Amino acid sequence: MAYDTNNVFAKMLRGEIPCFKLYEDEHTLAFMDIMPQAEGHALVIPKEAATTLFELSDEAAQAVMRTVRRIGNAQKQALGAEGIVLMQLNGAAAGQSVPHFHVHVIPGSIADLRRPHATVAGDMAQIQALGERIRAALA
Repeated sequence: MAYDTNNVFAKMLRGEIPCFKLYEDEHTLAFMDIMPQAEGHALVIPKEAATTLFELSDEAAQAVMRTVRRIGNAQKQALGAEGIVLMQLNGAAAGQSVPHFHVHVIPGSIADLRRPHATVAGDMAQIQALGERIRAALA
């Protein structure tokens, strides 16, 4: 899976399409997944162009994990999540649907994953409301 500069996450980073943004810094962007597998499902991406973990620089990988920790802690606080599922897929054969490295940060347990990965769009009003709660917990 080669890096595609027109993938949906690259377009988000360029501001060409909107997202329910949770957090952004110099190296990363965190936002709500619009095809959530559970309530509060978020994604963290690097601003560096890389398709998989194996193409990502060490610096970008560290930045992503810092943001993953920040988002997971906010989900725990805002949503009362007792657990956080982290999922990261590398390559189409592994189920990666967007050719830009990303980490799924999903509140709850593996048993709470109600839908298969990237198959059903969620309720946008509910996603926005959950995102606002998570963003408030980041402050």
